[in-house]
Amino acid sequence: SDLGGAGMVRKLVTGGLLLMVGIEMSAAFSMPLQGAGITTRTAPSLSKAPRTSMVLGAKMMAGDGDCACTIIGAGRIGSALADMGKASGFEDVIVRRGEPIPEDGSGPIYVTVRNDDLKGVIDACPASRRDDLTFYGQNGYIEDFLAKEKLDKSSSQVLVYMAVAKLGEKPTDGITDLNPEGLTSATGKWAGQVAARLKSAGLTCQIKDTAPFQLAMFEKHMWICAFMLLGVHHGGVTVGEVESKHTDDLVQMVTEMQQAIQDKEGVKFEAKCPERLLAYARTVAHFPTALKEFDWRNKYFLDITRDREASGKPDLTPMHTKLLLKARDDGHVKFD
Repeated sequence: SDLGGAGMVRKLVTGGLLLMVGIEMSAAFSMPLQGAGITTRTAPSLSKAPRTSMVLGAKMMAGDGDCACTIIGAGRIGSALADMGKASGFEDVIVRRGEPIPEDGSGPIYVTVRNDDLKGVIDACPASRRDDLTFYGQNGYIEDFLAKEKLDKSSSQVLVYMAVAKLGEKPTDGITDLNPEGLTSATGKWAGQVAARLKSAGLTCQIKDTAPFQLAMFEKHMWICAFMLLGVHHGGVTVGEVESKHTDDLVQMVTEMQQAIQDKEGVKFEAKCPERLLAYARTVAHFPTALKEFDWRNKYFLDITRDREASGKPDLTPMHTKLLLKARDDGHVKFD
């Protein structure tokens, strides 16, 4: 279905679902085309005017508490966010496929769709509300895409580290022995609202300024790329098996990836990056592994390799390159 199709009605969620995604499970990003028991309603306005505040070094140009918002996508993620809001007394506007984004709405616009659907959402967003776009839970590297859409400076983003075994169960938060404060992070205009909503449901969320958020984003990017590739290479084993049985491979691949990112992006990772990624893997050990969304994930590292090769420079991620090419030859992923 075309996200930018003919407008229908604005709808509110009335039922209860659960949460959501965290790191992979692309099925969690699907959006139903139809739904029953939905009430037509316009998004309520905020009772407070925007204000400026400082939270953990992140400049917020909106209220730091929860508020009614617009949610793009009525899958597990979007429905779960709406349930959290409803529990706190807020009624959020849920926008499904083909429906218009309210121009007169207020609050953040949570974008909870697959990466390949992001362009359609952005194109359908009224110009006056583009700064409210809050990209929630997408896996992979989307920074260049956001820059191309001129949203890298104005939009909000959320790195989601939480998972759910099945519909109706309580979500598992991304809390590890190395990061007891939790790993889910938000940045941008609506980071305070995101944190307030998640914390109202007993979940953690760290508010970060641009630079530390970027580092956290790259660590999550390495997690999904390395664990999925190694899992496929070793026969489709789970994340937990990669962590427990192929630890040395994981550490080697992540160490190479760190060097490539630091060389390209000019960032510097804090110590014990591989250890943090292994610790998170232990919290989602049951997750399966598969190579998905190649253009948004492993292609980032392959592009670095090919750019360096064209310039006569050595490959900084030889293990990743070797295993990725083998995965292509074995039919696990397609690329030129």
